[in-house]
Amino acid sequence: MQEPLPPSLYADTARPAPPTPPLDGDRRAHVVVVGGGFTGLSAALHLAEQGVDTVVLEANEPGWGASGRNGGQVNPGLKWDPDTVVRDFGADLGERMVALSGGAPGVVFDLIERHQIACGALRSGTLRSAITARGAREVRASAAQWARRGVGDVEVLERPEIAGATGTGRYHAAMLDRRGGQVNPLGYARGMAQAAMQRGAAVHGGTRVSRVRRDGADWCVETPAGTVRAEKLVLATNGYTDGIWPGLRRSLVPLFSAIAATEPLPQAVVDRIMPVRSSLYEIGSITVYYRFSDDNRLLMGGRSVQRDVTQPATLRYLTDYAVRLWPELAGVKWSHGWSGRLAYTPDHYPHVHEPAEGALVCLGYNGRGVAMATAMGPQIARRVMGGSIDMPVTSVREMPFHALWKSGVAARVAYGRVRDMLGL
Repeated sequence: MQEPLPPSLYADTARPAPPTPPLDGDRRAHVVVVGGGFTGLSAALHLAEQGVDTVVLEANEPGWGASGRNGGQVNPGLKWDPDTVVRDFGADLGERMVALSGGAPGVVFDLIERHQIACGALRSGTLRSAITARGAREVRASAAQWARRGVGDVEVLERPEIAGATGTGRYHAAMLDRRGGQVNPLGYARGMAQAAMQRGAAVHGGTRVSRVRRDGADWCVETPAGTVRAEKLVLATNGYTDGIWPGLRRSLVPLFSAIAATEPLPQAVVDRIMPVRSSLYEIGSITVYYRFSDDNRLLMGGRSVQRDVTQPATLRYLTDYAVRLWPELAGVKWSHGWSGRLAYTPDHYPHVHEPAEGALVCLGYNGRGVAMATAMGPQIARRVMGGSIDMPVTSVREMPFHALWKSGVAARVAYGRVRDMLGL
């Protein structure tokens, strides 16, 4: 049974969802995709554009999970800086991973323009901002690494410049990356679902997969009301991964990220706080990020309690921090608070697996899912059709002591907040 869309600012403001009726009966396809978030929808769209018969099965509605509930930041790059990626994977694959991740926002904005998706898209850049002197050194090093690779859209803002860009003296330095930007992520997911269906893909919401099994040369994906048989299987369940594939759920940790949103603010206030309207995320033990929506609401996001959030009162640590940054916001009304479940991997890289013939798994974006999950769509399509992929393909590895993850995450978040408060 389909769960209702959780309350959020995006649920109130995104473009309407396209009809995605549940699967009813049995059918065949060349590719069946499990998961209707950015990964699954982008893969389906790029497969359909090449004439591949593709079916997407989503337990609720497209974008229901973290794809439709994240901060809406379209960030370039991976968790690690380019030189670290190359050190970890070698010059050939490492540089391809760097190019893929650095160009990922371009895939998002090109797709939005090509399919005319109404989702509040704004390519105003991202600000990777340092709250300590050590972080400032990291920012400068990261910018230099991108510059050595010929990326001309990256600039370091030193303390006076970042203060002018953000209206606060909190930051030692920041890297402005003009490749990035922002979207209403639920509107983006809904628009991608519609684009995929217009190109011939079938997208079924309210269709929870109960079992995946091999049947001769086919994959048989079973649901309460029907089955899909296909030559190829793509699992794109990310932070909502369950037990349909052995060991996969225990290969990652689901983390909740939460956002609080204000009522629309006067334009004069917005111009003082963030005149450039970039998306900002802090370098700290616990990431905090923020941006302004297209109707002048401040969206403050960060790690959350390990459960769904539905009210801004639960997120006082974020709303109080906003007032610390900008005292003039004291007394501002916070209208929305919500959260979504993203996937953390131990090495902080996305994970691509081929656990059986004709089966492909892609998940684990570690908070960079808007851009990277979208960019993995054409990669998945190419791999399904027999081509190469610009990411390592690894075996599924279960995390030791996975059962203890929930308490471990809570302790790590509390410890990280203290370090950030003390500027360590």
